[in-house]
Amino acid sequence: MSTFLQLLFSSLESGSVYALASLGIIIIFRTSRMTNFAQGSLGMFNAFIATYFLMFTGSPVWLAAIIGMVTGFGFGVLVDLIIMRRAKKVSPVSKQIITFGMIMLFLGIAPMIFGTSPLSFPRFLKHGAISIGEASVTYNAVLNISIGIIIMLVLFFFLQKTKWGLAVRVTASNDETAQLMGVPTKTVTMGAWAVAAALGTLSALMLAPAITVNVSMMDNVQINALIACVLGGFQTFYGPVIGAYVIGLSKNLLSYYISSTWGEAIMYILILMFIVFRPNGIIGKKVVKKV
Repeated sequence: MSTFLQLLFSSLESGSVYALASLGIIIIFRTSRMTNFAQGSLGMFNAFIATYFLMFTGSPVWLAAIIGMVTGFGFGVLVDLIIMRRAKKVSPVSKQIITFGMIMLFLGIAPMIFGTSPLSFPRFLKHGAISIGEASVTYNAVLNISIGIIIMLVLFFFLQKTKWGLAVRVTASNDETAQLMGVPTKTVTMGAWAVAAALGTLSALMLAPAITVNVSMMDNVQINALIACVLGGFQTFYGPVIGAYVIGLSKNLLSYYISSTWGEAIMYILILMFIVFRPNGIIGKKVVKKV
């Protein structure tokens, strides 16, 4: 039982990282009708900025994380203003290829600015653990799980209960109709890119203490976040979040109870089989267009 609880809390922590990244991807998809393949690269680049800020100023870790998220927010605004807004008339597939180009851009610039050596980013809480049942969970893991859940609840409340959240949902439903209704869709899409980049940065900083800050640190997160969107369904904001936690849990359980070598591969095969029988994902529904 203690082992299962340990795996459960470990899964919740990794699931929070995937969920934040997948939430950023789905926000952009729903408002811009495109898949952002550069979500991980944006997070990686701003994680470097946060780490350098920490190294040169000696500031608290939480302050460096906030600085990283703020710069991520700014980069998201710049990406929308400089790149995506100018490419508004191109097809969704072309926009997705542009995000591939952004990956190459950030992967090329990061070593030139920050060097090629991996950097260490400390935990938000360095010491201490709490016993939950028969499992021992570090304070930092509890904090990461809490941060992930709280931020997602705040975002869902924003989307469902606020005027700007309504604007986002209207834009996500139909961009042209939203414009006719007076919704500032340009501001909505710019905000979506900004929030997505900030979420990507936070997920990178939550992951950084375990694997160091390096140019490939978000590769696995990017892949699993995209799979979470497919698994949960692209039709809702919360579907990919559920998919992210399912991936985090199943990955750990299969790796421990089935095979540490093949557990992850088995999980991807099971997800593929699930998608074959339910192509719209766990939450997604088939869209029926009325004539």
